[in-house]
Amino acid sequence: MVRDGYFYAFGMGVVSTLLWLLTQSAVDTSLPVLLALFFLWFFRDPERTVPTGPGEIVSPADGVVTQAEWIEISGGTRLRISIFLSVFDVHVNRSPVSGIVKVVEYREGMFLNAMNTLSAVANEQTLVVIDAGGCEVSYKQIAGLLARRIVCTVKEGDHIQRGQRVGMIKFGSRVDVLMPADAVPKVDTGSRVRGGLTILAVLPQPSDSALHVAAEVAS
Repeated sequence: MVRDGYFYAFGMGVVSTLLWLLTQSAVDTSLPVLLALFFLWFFRDPERTVPTGPGEIVSPADGVVTQAEWIEISGGTRLRISIFLSVFDVHVNRSPVSGIVKVVEYREGMFLNAMNTLSAVANEQTLVVIDAGGCEVSYKQIAGLLARRIVCTVKEGDHIQRGQRVGMIKFGSRVDVLMPADAVPKVDTGSRVRGGLTILAVLPQPSDSALHVAAEVAS
């Protein structure tokens, strides 16, 4: 459970208590009670068994894949996988790979529907770039129509692990993952994914023969 859930639920508990004292009406007090229960459920933070295979890039969020495509950016071609989170999904975000955080960049913006393709550039967002050892993998926490706060708990220079909790977005939102162009996608548009658990793509690994040749050259 993310501690914010207790704060929101406590606030609704206070409201419901005051309404009961003032009105003695179960109907009037039912809404804040239901909201308190919703907040406790929304801010859940389940444990996940993180995959440990070489080159695996895991989902940073629970939700549905809305895009899985190769795009051109200033640094070259990248594979981008976009994940839409509804208010019913777990909103705790996790690191897609292990590595060193090179960039943490927050940008103010709009609050378009996260399903809108313009949200990737126009909405409030935080970009995190990770040096995964030989390549860079980045993710964007993008605010949605209902989201009004992005929480990022990592900073530049941090060493993070695959599947590590790195923040959250309140409430509906979107997370984009950008990875090297040679990454092999393991999900399609419409796939349902789980943060820290579902493998989005796999980076090619040196073959045993290539490693053998490299060892001989080094010797």
